[in-house]
Amino acid sequence: MDILDIPMGWSDLPFFAQDWPAIESVIAADTRQVLPPEPLRFAALDLTPPAKTRVVILGQDPYPTPGHAHGLAFSVEPDVRPLPRSLNNIFKELVEDTGQAPLTGDLRHWASQGVLLLNTALSVPAGEANGHKQLGWSKLAHQVLDHTSHRPTAYILWGNAAQKLESFINPGDHLILKSAHPSPLSARRGFFGSRPFSAVNRWLASRDEDTINWTELPEALK
Repeated sequence: MDILDIPMGWSDLPFFAQDWPAIESVIAADTRQVLPPEPLRFAALDLTPPAKTRVVILGQDPYPTPGHAHGLAFSVEPDVRPLPRSLNNIFKELVEDTGQAPLTGDLRHWASQGVLLLNTALSVPAGEANGHKQLGWSKLAHQVLDHTSHRPTAYILWGNAAQKLESFINPGDHLILKSAHPSPLSARRGFFGSRPFSAVNRWLASRDEDTINWTELPEALK
């Protein structure tokens, strides 16, 4: 990977020198369609550099349906209909929690406000969920959690896979919210009713920080 392509602010993570070259070689040799498209692979880190990260939401791997994934956990391109089921449940909870939800599944306006939407694997073969789970991507997630937790940050850990990574969060004045995953298989086991969005905003407000506008597209992005 060209040094100019490493996401700004994250280049000091050991992952990019020690692990990414081997992962990149495997992906390059994979004859299957790999999602998201290469220019979007590090979109989450590009859009939310460390200095702006205030909230971290962990996902698993990109959507395996072509045209859906664009590099941010849970987010989809704005023209995607119907929404993926997990994202649809996230929006249901958002409506219950705040009274409204975004008009599309494109969550880049969350990223622009300091919400890092990070998958624990940043690539997937089309149609094969978790197909790149074992490539070594997890080291990047571990290092991002370590790096961001050197200052107070809110972490939203949905499901067991995300919660197992809590050990990589350094002790500090963090907000750590844990519940079931928004997947249809588990959403009714504790995700619905968890109210994470208002909880994050109360925490940010208690620190005299701007709260997250979860539902409306900021003027700068319209």
